[in-house]
Amino acid sequence: MEYKPTIGLEIHAELKTRTKMFCDSLNESEERHPNTNVCPVCLGHPGTLPMINKKAVEAVIKTGLALHGKINPHTKFDRKNYFYPDLPKGYQISQYDKPLVHGGELNGIRIRRIHLEEDAAILVHTAQSVPSQGGPSHGSGQPASLVDFNRAGVPLMELVTEPDVKSAEAAIAFARELQLILRYLDVSDADMERGQMRIEANISISADDTMGTKVEVKNINSFKVVSSAIAYELKRQGEVLAKGEKVAHETRGWDEAKQKTVSQRSKEEAHDYRYFPEPDLPPFETSIFDPEKLKIELPELPTGKRARFAREYGLEAGAVEMLVGEPKLAEYFEEAVSELKTRLPIADYQLLYNYLTSDMRGLMNESEISWDELKIEPEHLAHLVVLVQEKKIASRQAKDTLRKMSETGLDPEEILGTEMMISDDSALEAAVKKVIGASPAAVADYKKGKAASLQFLVGKAMAELKGRGEPQKLRTLIEQALK
Repeated sequence: MEYKPTIGLEIHAELKTRTKMFCDSLNESEERHPNTNVCPVCLGHPGTLPMINKKAVEAVIKTGLALHGKINPHTKFDRKNYFYPDLPKGYQISQYDKPLVHGGELNGIRIRRIHLEEDAAILVHTAQSVPSQGGPSHGSGQPASLVDFNRAGVPLMELVTEPDVKSAEAAIAFARELQLILRYLDVSDADMERGQMRIEANISISADDTMGTKVEVKNINSFKVVSSAIAYELKRQGEVLAKGEKVAHETRGWDEAKQKTVSQRSKEEAHDYRYFPEPDLPPFETSIFDPEKLKIELPELPTGKRARFAREYGLEAGAVEMLVGEPKLAEYFEEAVSELKTRLPIADYQLLYNYLTSDMRGLMNESEISWDELKIEPEHLAHLVVLVQEKKIASRQAKDTLRKMSETGLDPEEILGTEMMISDDSALEAAVKKVIGASPAAVADYKKGKAASLQFLVGKAMAELKGRGEPQKLRTLIEQALK
């Protein structure tokens, strides 16, 4: 029997704020030392009081606006009660019935809600116990779990979709586009490898249009695993139903080593968490954050940028996607384009794109440098493209010059100095005459119809001119001289 899949996504993203959600402890993405960015509030000490992080609320409102959602005019925080070692207070401050955002859409998939909460700590499981500082280990050789509270209390945005996702491919496309939007809004780095974005998939199958028993696969931390986990779960549930058994309503995790989902616990319902309004934080009006002003401040988003890049620069879809997919790359490209336009009436944007994404990125990867460390200014790359387009330097010379630009930060015209292409016809003709006189065998072969001999002569002329002759012009001069 063929079953119809129904998939909904829950996506968590850590927000980029200076401090945590309800206290002044630093929110540092580079957590090199455990339990350093902590305070009595995020450690859940008795008598402490939380305060709302304004930037985190604004980040969620911006995301909601970018996704065409509606900002709830009245909202509040709630206590979500559960007990686990990574939750220092014994409850999580979250949002239940009045999220900041409801509705919205992305890639044809409806969004149910976007709310704001605090993240939990990180559990580190070790093969054996670790000795306490300055003391002996306890139960040496036994497994142990350590808690790092640096992440506890970090602002966490949760987006919940409607069950509109019909395949693993659609789930990945949605998550990738959301990741890109978060980066364009500069509200989250959404780096899945560093746990800044985590995906949970609610998966069910049925033989008709009704929804089957939902199974949640939690904490998926890569797009590859999203695909693998959904594919496995659809297959597993199909096999369960084929045996005449019922699919259990449960939470499962992904076992990377076994490439399968594994049961973790029966699925909790809302009443299991005993939600109630957070007594230490009063309800508030979102108007105090001026959503209309935040809407005006939204940057150009990926969909608009794709259309504009294709329209203005005539780039093919793959090139547009590469630029749009990396905001810093797109920004660099446009700064270079701006300079290119001032130098050339008809600029070759594809040529600029090629040097940027191939040669320059190759140098960056080779030297392991970031955009912030790059010495090549966008206008300097544009100047190099001008020299190539106007045939003042050859491709090989351009690549060598680009390497020097990367090392020195200089403009290509400063580096080249007198090394520009020779445009004086008399100098080119003199080089051609000398090469022809010194290469009788190649000349004879050419006259016998061997085309390779012509390229040999062009190469010799280029060497004579120390790479500063335009190959096509030299080819023409040699052909004319040998008629």
